[in-house]
Amino acid sequence: MNVRAELKHIEPSSLVRFIDRAKLPTQWGTFVMYGFIESATGKEHLALVYGDPANSKAPLIRLHSECLTGDALFSTRCDCGFQLNRALQNIVEEGCGVLLYLRQEGRGIGLINKIRAYHLQDEGADTVEANERLGFAADMRDYAFCKGMLEHLGIDEVRLMTNNPRKLAALTKVNINVIERVPLQEGNNPNNQHYLQTKANKLGHMFDPKFVEQD
Repeated sequence: MNVRAELKHIEPSSLVRFIDRAKLPTQWGTFVMYGFIESATGKEHLALVYGDPANSKAPLIRLHSECLTGDALFSTRCDCGFQLNRALQNIVEEGCGVLLYLRQEGRGIGLINKIRAYHLQDEGADTVEANERLGFAADMRDYAFCKGMLEHLGIDEVRLMTNNPRKLAALTKVNINVIERVPLQEGNNPNNQHYLQTKANKLGHMFDPKFVEQD
């Protein structure tokens, strides 16, 4: 019986269910990749674990939403791929930590709608306006299920790599203690400066003003 068929016969006890784990060698070091399925949506999410964060006080954590264009296709119109690389490097340099890789493409609107939003941006809309013209909120992501992933890993207190106040609020709401916000400012370039400024001005992202300055 495959995993999804099996889940139909199990009453979910939490927002996510752990499935399995395996080693994941990377250019920075070897992580252990944990696979989870979100009960409400059936989406598959990953936790990339380095070292022994369960026995570390407030390990370094990153909530990273999937971005196919930035993470896999090296797009420079966002900062996602740059942040992913830096977060993994930071975790290895720290000696332990966790990156939650969340299947929430396009701030939760999906890949095809993200392409539609990019089309509107090509015609002059900013990243927030594009989402709203398509009938979506500026950010459709939900982080409540991350509590189940962190609990499975034995973590209830973190240092969170983020510029996004929504992530801080989301973890606090589900009783994950964020003792420190660690800025993650990477990848500013001519193709994404307007995007970064919009995230700062309309979404409240906490950038150093010099990071989003136009040349």
